[in-house]
Amino acid sequence: MSEKKAFVLRISPDTLKHLQKWADDEFRSVNGQIEYLLQKALQESGRIKLKNEPKKKE
Repeated sequence: MSEKKAFVLRISPDTLKHLQKWADDEFRSVNGQIEYLLQKALQESGRIKLKNEPKKKE
């Protein structure tokens, strides 16, 4: 397992409430939900590659 870095996140109470509900719906912790959403956004934007994504031929 890779090492994780802890940091402080300031978030509005309303946003946190909605994230908590979403995380509960998907059986994740709020921290896990935030990490999942960030990973998904990074992949969709092309900033990181999927682990099993085939390499593009040039």
